[in-house]
Amino acid sequence: MIQTERDDAHNTNLDSCGRPSLRPGTPGGSEEPHPQAAGTRAYLRVRRGERRSDNEGIHLNANWYATVKGFFISSACWFFLATLGGLLLASSMVAPDIALYKNVSWLVFGRIRPIHTNMMIFGFVGSGLIGCMYYYVPHLVRRPLYSEGLGRLALWIWNIAVASGTVTLALGYTQSREYAEYIWPVDILVLVAFVLTFYNLLRTVGAREEKLLYVSIWYAFGALVFTFFIYFFGNAVWNPRTGAITGMPDGILAWFYGHGVVGLFLTPLAVALSYYVIPVVSRSPLFSHALSLVGFWTILMFYPHIGTHHLLQTPAPTWLKIVAITGSIGMLIPVFTVLVNLWLTMKGKLAAIHEEIGGKFVFAGLVWYLLVCLQGPFQALPVVQRVTHLTNWVVAHSHIAVFGFSGFIALGGIYFILPRIIGREIYSRKLADIQYWLLLVGLTGFFAVLTMAGLIQGSGWLSGEVVYKILPELHVYWLWRAGFGVLISTGAAVGLYNIARSLYGSRVSEEDQ
Repeated sequence: MIQTERDDAHNTNLDSCGRPSLRPGTPGGSEEPHPQAAGTRAYLRVRRGERRSDNEGIHLNANWYATVKGFFISSACWFFLATLGGLLLASSMVAPDIALYKNVSWLVFGRIRPIHTNMMIFGFVGSGLIGCMYYYVPHLVRRPLYSEGLGRLALWIWNIAVASGTVTLALGYTQSREYAEYIWPVDILVLVAFVLTFYNLLRTVGAREEKLLYVSIWYAFGALVFTFFIYFFGNAVWNPRTGAITGMPDGILAWFYGHGVVGLFLTPLAVALSYYVIPVVSRSPLFSHALSLVGFWTILMFYPHIGTHHLLQTPAPTWLKIVAITGSIGMLIPVFTVLVNLWLTMKGKLAAIHEEIGGKFVFAGLVWYLLVCLQGPFQALPVVQRVTHLTNWVVAHSHIAVFGFSGFIALGGIYFILPRIIGREIYSRKLADIQYWLLLVGLTGFFAVLTMAGLIQGSGWLSGEVVYKILPELHVYWLWRAGFGVLISTGAAVGLYNIARSLYGSRVSEEDQ
C-alpha cells in the first residue's frame, strides 16, 4: 500500500478527513468520517520521493465519487474544445480571408465567439467548480452525498445543455445577448441542473453531523441560489420566443445577468474552493471565520447591481450608473476580505502551497483575482472608460476574470481533489507542472498584448482617428495573441490527457517522470 503521512488533526486546523477546521486555531472533530473519506484519509500527503509501483493504491468503490469524476472529465474536455474555439477566433483576426473560414457558416466569428465564451463559463469553469462542490460539501458536513443518482443526473443534464447549446449556436440559433446566447430549451436544462444540484446538496447538509457550517458552504449555496435567479431573469425565461424584453430595460437586464454570471456564479464557487484548499495545503488554521462571512455578505450586497457600469455611454438612468460605479468601488471590500484572510492563513507557508500542484494553481488564481478586482473598479470610472470601453482592454480583463481567476482555481481544485477520490497520485505531476506554466505564460502574454492593443485603440479613437487607420497598428498584437493562444490550447490538451489518465489509468512511474 502507499505509505502516507496523515495530517495531524490535533495539531493543525485539519480534521481526520483533511478538511479545514471550522474554527480558527481549533482542531476538527474526532468522529470517524463517512466511507467516502477512505481515499482522503489514506491519501492526504504522499511523501515526496518515495517509490510506488503502478498497481499500488487504495481501492475505492467506483460509485462513491462518480458525480465528481464526471464533472472533472467534462471540465477538462470542454476546456480543450473551448481553447480550440478561441484559437480559431484569434487566427481569424490574423488572417480573416483564408479558405478555412470562407463559405462555412458555423465557422464565422459571430458563431464561434459565443460558442467559445459559453464553453469556457459553463463547460470548463462551471463544470470544474460544481464538481469540486460535490466533493467538499459532503466532507465539510461529515455526511455522504444524499444521492449519487441525482448527482449523475445533474451531470448529464448539464453536459447535454452545454453540448446542445454549442450545436444550436453553430446552427445560428441564438438569443443574441452577451453570455445569454443559449436558446430557451437549453436555458431550461441549465436551470434544472441547478435545481437538482441545490436539492441534492441541501439534503446532504440537512443531515449533517457538523453543527457549524464552514464558509465554503455559505458561498456554495449562495452561488446556487443567486445564479438560478440571475439566469432565470437574465435570460427572460418567461419569454421563450426571444429570451429578452425590449428597449433600454433589456440592456440593463442583459448586463445584470452578464456581470452576475461571473460575479455570482463563478466567483463565489471559486472563493469557496479557495477557502477549502488553502488551509489544507498550508496546514494552517483559517485566519478568521468571521472575516470570511463579512466577505460573503458584502459580495451579495454589492455585486448584483454593478452590471450597469458596462452601459455608462448609453441612456441608462443616471442614478443607476452612479449605483453601479459606487458598487464597483465597494467591491474592493469583499475582495480584500478574501485575499487578506487567505494571505494571513498561508503566511510563511508559500513553499508548502507550491509543493501541492492543486495549491499552486489556486494560489495563481488568487493572484489573478487581485489583479482583476483592482482593474475592475478602475475601469468602471467614466474618465477611464472614455479610453478603454469597447476596446481589447475589456477583452483582456474578461479573460483574466473567467480563465485567470476562476479557471485556475477550478483546475487547482481538480488536481487537489483527484488523488483523494482515486486513492493514488495523479498520473503525472510533471505534466501538471507543464500545464501550469503553459497556461500561466500563455494567459499573461495574452493579457499583456490585448491590454496594449486596447490602449492603442482607445487613445486613437479619443484623438479622432477612424477605425480603418487603427487596424494596421493592431495586426502585430493579433499575431502575438494567436501565439499565446497556442500555449493555452496546448496546456488544455496536456491537462485533458493528464486528468483522463489519472481517472481511468495508472500513474506514471517515477523513472518515466
